[in-house]
Amino acid sequence: METTELLKKVRKIEIKTRGLANQIFSGEYHSVFKGRGMSFSEVREYQIGDDVRSIDWNVTARFNHPYVKIFEEERELTVMLLVDVSGSGNFGTAVQMKKDLAIELCAVLAFSAIQNNDKVGVIFFSDVIEKFIPPKKGRTHILRIVRELLDFKPLHNKTNIAEVLRYLTSVIKKRSIAFVISDFMDTGFEDALKISSKKHDVVAIRLYDRREQEIPAVGLMRLFDAETGEVILIDSSKKSVGDNYSKWFRQKEENHKSIFRKSAVDSINIRTDQSYVQPLMNFFRIREKRW
Repeated sequence: METTELLKKVRKIEIKTRGLANQIFSGEYHSVFKGRGMSFSEVREYQIGDDVRSIDWNVTARFNHPYVKIFEEERELTVMLLVDVSGSGNFGTAVQMKKDLAIELCAVLAFSAIQNNDKVGVIFFSDVIEKFIPPKKGRTHILRIVRELLDFKPLHNKTNIAEVLRYLTSVIKKRSIAFVISDFMDTGFEDALKISSKKHDVVAIRLYDRREQEIPAVGLMRLFDAETGEVILIDSSKKSVGDNYSKWFRQKEENHKSIFRKSAVDSINIRTDQSYVQPLMNFFRIREKRW
């Protein structure tokens, strides 16, 4: 992609997602994702109703009058975006492809994070770790992330979610909020997910297209697997074909729900032709009720 075109796309995404982060998600993000604890801020004179356990006895003795310690939340967090850049992201039949939706989600989450002075890092993955951008703060860093997402060309097409979860656990030592943004067209990642979710606050954002839910009855169709290169021919006008296809999708969906539930991982399902605002808002509200 040419530099001028790339910068235009970066700016367009920034305007849209930064606005959403500022106007809609920033407050919800702050209330849902808590800091690591409380740190000492200052002392002030004791007031009726203050907890006597917060009295600073050294200062009280010095001034011969009770003083209490004031604490504030240690707000700074690390947000990791684990972005699936495998071949199946190049699929979308209506508004946009899954990879385009992933870019916008990364941007809005990143801008929400920096509004709260948190660090943001990214891991690009296919069936290998394609690229790692260490966590940092600031608008310039977020714009770099968006630019990389727009212009990135993966070396591999397949998916290995277990690999990226193991990498996350290895390179990010402190507890982080880890958003795994993928269509989860993969198997065998259950154990890695359980391990990583014990160390990090893992959230699965599952992307899908309506044509992965159901197939239109339009006759003969050639289906191409972007990850394996396999091509099959089907007759979509047959009811049994459409029914089996929809059944397969529902089974995959239920399997993912079961995996996320057993690993104590929250999940968000977002379709490529629908707005991601409401699914994210629903997620924030559900999380907030638990605190």
